[in-house]
Amino acid sequence: MSEAKFNKAVEIIQSLPKDGPVKPTQDDQLYFYKYFKQATVGDVNTPRPGMLDFTGKFKWDAWKSVEGTLREECWTKYVEKLIEILKRADDEESKKYLAEVESV
Repeated sequence: MSEAKFNKAVEIIQSLPKDGPVKPTQDDQLYFYKYFKQATVGDVNTPRPGMLDFTGKFKWDAWKSVEGTLREECWTKYVEKLIEILKRADDEESKKYLAEVESV
């Protein structure tokens, strides 16, 4: 998997309208988050958020769960998950995004 394909996938994820036809679940969003952070930052480099920061703890724990994963593997997992979600949506917009990812 190439970094260019990963970057295109990130661009698509970040541009998805909240009320659009392609709706990643919360689990999907955490999946994207952990592999994005691992690919772009590396292993967790911050302390775990405090007790009352539930969202922060979920995100930190997700990222921590992929510690040691190589950057290239993160790229692959991120792109494959996006492709899976786009195929599941199976509408014109998702087909357009799919063609964009696959053309890189």
